[in-house]
Amino acid sequence: MTSRSTNEQAEVLRRLGLVAGEEVRFRRADRGRWQSGRISCVERDGSITVHDSHGAARSLRPEKLEVRRPGKRRSLVWTPVTAVAVTWEQLTLF
Repeated sequence: MTSRSTNEQAEVLRRLGLVAGEEVRFRRADRGRWQSGRISCVERDGSITVHDSHGAARSLRPEKLEVRRPGKRRSLVWTPVTAVAVTWEQLTLF
């Protein structure tokens, strides 16, 4: 884990449009099905630390993770973290 404080970690995750403890899914290289986990923090190299259902920690690249976000019909759909990190911020008009 990094030596950053909890507030700093929360700010980094917020800038990416994520929240600590948020549910994500990922695929392990040796398995074809999706596995669920919870976001913990962002590492210095840009990987995201995820704890799986057994409590094991994994550092995964953002493009390997998906989070649930409202879709076109307002139902929750799995969206890649890389898409969330690009589109989450509301831009100002003036």
